[in-house]
Amino acid sequence: MTSPPKLLAARAGVAERAIESRHLRRVWGVPGTVLGAVAWPPGWPGRLHVRFGYWWQAHLLDCVLDAQLRSPKDARVALVQRLVRGIRVRNLVGWTNDYYDDVAWLGLALLRAEREVGIARPKAIATIADRLRSGWTDHGGGGIWWRRDDDFKNVPANGPAAILFARLGARADLGRARSIVDWVEDTLADPDTGLLWDGLHVHPDGTVREVEKNLYTYCQGVVLGACVELGGRYQDKAARIIDGVDKHLATDGVLRGHGGGDGGLFSGILTRYLAQAALRLDRPEAARAADLVLHSAEAVWANRTAVVSGPLFGPEWAEPAVKDGGPERDLSVQLGGWMALEAAALLERDGITPSRS
Repeated sequence: MTSPPKLLAARAGVAERAIESRHLRRVWGVPGTVLGAVAWPPGWPGRLHVRFGYWWQAHLLDCVLDAQLRSPKDARVALVQRLVRGIRVRNLVGWTNDYYDDVAWLGLALLRAEREVGIARPKAIATIADRLRSGWTDHGGGGIWWRRDDDFKNVPANGPAAILFARLGARADLGRARSIVDWVEDTLADPDTGLLWDGLHVHPDGTVREVEKNLYTYCQGVVLGACVELGGRYQDKAARIIDGVDKHLATDGVLRGHGGGDGGLFSGILTRYLAQAALRLDRPEAARAADLVLHSAEAVWANRTAVVSGPLFGPEWAEPAVKDGGPERDLSVQLGGWMALEAAALLERDGITPSRS
C-alpha cells in the first residue's frame, strides 16, 4: 500500500519548478554553469548576470538542497554541481567577496552540498572559514564585521558565521560560535522584546558610536539557528527568540515581510531555522516554532498569483501577490516563499502539524 501524497511537499515542488523555469540561466554560455537571474522577466542584463546577487545564489543553492532532501533525484544533484560552478565563474576573483555575511551564506550552502550530496569544495570552505575567522576583532566588544574596512558589526554577518562555525565542529570553531552568540546577546539583545537588534557602529578606537535598533526577521533567524546548533544553555535563548518572534514579528502566526531586494529573503531565512528549532529544540516553544512555519507557508501559498510556469509569491505573505512589476519580480522574494514551503514540507515529513488553528 502506497502512502498518501504529501500536500506541503507537492507545493514546494511546484514552487521549485516555477522558480527554476523562470530564473535559471547559464553563465555567459559557459558549459556546466547556471545561476538565478535576479529578476523576472530578466531582460538582457539579467540573462547576462550583470547583477550577480552573490548571497541570493547561496540561498538558491540551499533551496535546491532542500528539494533534494525532499525528493532525491540525480538531475538535482547535477543542478547543484552547475550552481556551484556558476557561482565560482561569475564571482571572478575566487569564492569570497568583501561582505562577511555573503561569504558565510555561501560557506553554509557549500558545506551542505558536501555533506548531503557529496559535491565537495574543501578549499572553498577552508578559504571562507579563514575569511570569517579573520573578521573578528575587539571593536565594539567583539563580533565580526559586516564587510571589510567598515565601521559596522551586525547580526546578519555574525549569525550565519556562528552557524557555520558550529557545523564545522572543531573545538576552536565551536568556541568561536559561542563567542559570537554571547557577543550578540551582550550587545544587541532588546530587553523589551527579547529579539535582536540589527547591529552597531564603532569609532576607530573601538568604542560604540551608535546602535541600529531595527528588528528584522533575518536577525532572529540566524541567531536562532546558531542557538539550535549549539544546544545546551543556548536552548533557552532559542526559546526566547521564538516567543519574541511570535509576539512582535508575526500576525496570526504569519511572519511579516521586509519588501523586495535583499529583504525578500529575510522571513524565508527565519522559517528555515524555525523549522530546525521545531525539530531539534527541547523546549515547549518548539511547537510554536512549527506553527509559525506552517501558518506562514499556508499564507505564502494562499496568497500566490499565477503567471507563466506557475505560482508567483509576494513579499508580504499575508497579502495577495501582484502579477505586474513590484517586488514579486525579485528572485529574493520568490526564494523566500520557496524556503517557507520547503520548511513546511520538512515538518510534514516528520509528521508535525499545527498545534493551533
